[in-house]
Amino acid sequence: MDIISLFFLFIAIELFESNWQKSDTIYGLLSNNLAIFNKNIILYFLLNSSFIYSIFLSVYLDNYSFLMLSIVGIKFFDIAFKLSIMQKLNNGVLIEEIMPNIKVSLLLRYFNAIAYPVTFLFASNYFQY
Repeated sequence: MDIISLFFLFIAIELFESNWQKSDTIYGLLSNNLAIFNKNIILYFLLNSSFIYSIFLSVYLDNYSFLMLSIVGIKFFDIAFKLSIMQKLNNGVLIEEIMPNIKVSLLLRYFNAIAYPVTFLFASNYFQY
């Protein structure tokens, strides 16, 4: 596949992931994640498909550059952070004790659908000068 097709697929996957987690606040986002996590952890990882896709891109394109591994690393830490919070919530810790409730704007909600795919283009040397 060419880079542009992989890029648009990346955008679609990011939009899918943003939409299933969609909420106006961080508490709502974590609540959506917790609901899926408590149903089935395998389903939770499958719904975080952009992490799986970014690993696929690294291997498929044999691209282990700093930018490509940064995408994989940030996605890994995002999932690890959410899993840590969800584990605390399942152990009875109140969400208010973990973090404040922050309003999620439309720009912040869909920023990942722009930032990661564009970073992928740079990582794959699509913009050559």
